[in-house]
Amino acid sequence: MEPDHQPLAGRIQLDDPLKDGRQSETALKVWRGAARLLRQLDFACLPEVTLASARRADLLALGPKHELWIVEVKSSIADFRADTKWPDYRLHCDRLYFATHPDVPLEIFPEEAGLIVSDGFGAEILREAPEHKLAAATRKSVTHRFARHAAHRLHNLSDPDGVRLFQSY
Repeated sequence: MEPDHQPLAGRIQLDDPLKDGRQSETALKVWRGAARLLRQLDFACLPEVTLASARRADLLALGPKHELWIVEVKSSIADFRADTKWPDYRLHCDRLYFATHPDVPLEIFPEEAGLIVSDGFGAEILREAPEHKLAAATRKSVTHRFARHAAHRLHNLSDPDGVRLFQSY
């Protein structure tokens, strides 16, 4: 087959849904351990979900009782200090956590959020996040966004030709 007539799937590489070019290898390891912990707690989670506020949650997790958690991954002191937007995530979740690795000093993380420590293979919640229940309309909106994000990503994996046609996710 000539290169110009190669199927679209052969010409387009799907982006890694976990990477958008900004994450370090350390951040990806923290993400993986935190995601594994959430899965053990019966949460489904999606990485890099853009919220209605245009902020992007590192991990958005949907629990078995419809609870919504956001986990912000911080791979270093500098990464944490550069992020001043984290309080805004509270508008989109019932609980907000930071996830980091054992080499980051834990005392830098505010008490107003939960704390997860990940070694890349697993993770542990060291401090539970305070609960601040979402209003029903907000819960519905965030859950809808979660479902659409998941469906679009699954479609992109099962129909790579559609990636070129539908670039929204």
